Amino acid sequence: MRFKRNGSYTLNRKSKTKPNGKKPPAEEKKQYLEQEYTKIRVVDFDLKELVVLPREIDLNEWLASNTTTFFNLINLQYSTISEFCTGDTCQAMTACNTIYYWYDERGKKTKCTAPQYVDFVMSLCQKLVTDEEIFPTKYGKEFPNSFESLVKKICRYLFHVLAHLYWAHFKETVALDLQGHLNTLYAHFIVFVREFNLVDPKETCIMDDLSEILCTPAPPPAPTPASSAPTSAPSPSAQNHVTER
Repeated sequence: MRFKRNGSYTLNRKSKTKPNGKKPPAEEKKQYLEQEYTKIRVVDFDLKELVVLPREIDLNEWLASNTTTFFNLINLQYSTISEFCTGDTCQAMTACNTIYYWYDERGKKTKCTAPQYVDFVMSLCQKLVTDEEIFPTKYGKEFPNSFESLVKKICRYLFHVLAHLYWAHFKETVALDLQGHLNTLYAHFIVFVREFNLVDPKETCIMDDLSEILCTPAPPPAPTPASSAPTSAPSPSAQNHVTER
């Protein structure tokens, strides 16, 4: 069974390699951990039900479909605050206590601004998910042996973007009233990568505090307190109802 997969976000830069993290000294208050924000979700059911591999679906097809979807959604989520993510406001690609560096095709380490880094990430992801040799869409076309490692690379980069959104642009996200969408997208993504071991826990541990909150199914709403008003009299239709025996 094949899924239709679209890579609809086109960006200009090209690069493919591995980022690295370096810890700067200070850590700021994490607004996104406050309960008034973490309780806001778009859905209130167990997201694990969405990521479990269906019995009749091939694993690679499932990974391809979900990875492409997450690429598009995270790209779209970033676009909502991209005007606030500039070379002046985000001079480095930061997330919590980590700075991410980009390595080009020759292995040269580059400290770039956050918008440059995201541009590199999205360009690489776009190139991979639209490559018919890597993400085949035609029936009978086999996935390459390197497919899983490439999916892991994409997911690792996408995690960096999500982490940066929370760390550097959560205030703008709240101002746009999009924190519920971001929370749900992040939780869905984390549950997915955990289910299939796509991102090393050492990579995602910087956001473990948020992950543990958002990946726990939201509790059901508290029951409405019983009304103190006197019990109303039965309706006329109820009074007139007679049961024949």
